[in-house]
Amino acid sequence: MTSRQSTITEPEAAKALLRQRGLQVTSQRVAVLQAVSNSPHATADEVADHARSVLGSISRQAVYDALSVLVDKGLVRRIEPAGSPARYEDRVGDNHHHLICRSCGNVVDVDCAVGNRPCLEAEDAHGYDIDEAEVIYWGVCPNCRQTSGEERSELNVKSPAGTASGSPPPS
Repeated sequence: MTSRQSTITEPEAAKALLRQRGLQVTSQRVAVLQAVSNSPHATADEVADHARSVLGSISRQAVYDALSVLVDKGLVRRIEPAGSPARYEDRVGDNHHHLICRSCGNVVDVDCAVGNRPCLEAEDAHGYDIDEAEVIYWGVCPNCRQTSGEERSELNVKSPAGTASGSPPPS
């Protein structure tokens, strides 16, 4: 797994990135870019909440518009796990994957399984020029496994009447 420290914690860094990509610098774009950087794998609603805490108010449409522009310009990556809302991150330019907890929805980055970019070399590319692969691993995170184990343990604890809690009394 990869842990990466955000590089867009200050408004000036966000403004510089926007200018480098030829984008007009707006307070909405700066706030959205910082929100994504500060909360990798955030949903649009989470990004909007963070942006509102900085700006005071911003419409949902303005957040979606800013995210769309940032994705188009390669400053933000959009991932779309099956059955979940789209999520956004600012780790771009490398071929990494994601691991998602089936219980709580937590998302973490995972470097490519073998070597630098083996998943971009399909056995038969059917004439395509492959530039990205989206691999999502699914499982249960350690916190949810521990919580689940604690719940199972509680079900097996003997009740005062001598029966296991959660199970029917003997007939």
